[in-house]
Amino acid sequence: MDIQMKRGLLEVCVLASIKDGDSYGYQIIKDMKPYVEISESTLYPILRRLEAAELLTVRTAEYNGRLRKYYHITRAGLARIEDFKDEWREILSIYKFVTKEDGDNEKI
Repeated sequence: MDIQMKRGLLEVCVLASIKDGDSYGYQIIKDMKPYVEISESTLYPILRRLEAAELLTVRTAEYNGRLRKYYHITRAGLARIEDFKDEWREILSIYKFVTKEDGDNEKI
């Protein structure tokens, strides 16, 4: 898979993992695990990019005597998820076109 496409997909997955409530790194990894494997070394740069793009905000809170970063999705982050859904419909149409002779269209 194209690295830029994968990066964009992972960013949307991270946003989707926090859209229903604030979360922290380890929990995000756990929430995504049934769908996609992501390591800490991949997650934290994504979180920094999303914060820089103002798609999420970060707050620090104490938990069991340690500081933990909690991530909160912004309106712009929610809008990015909606944009992705629209983009995905277009990608599915392209996929159907590319595979029309393969007979794979029934699987979508």
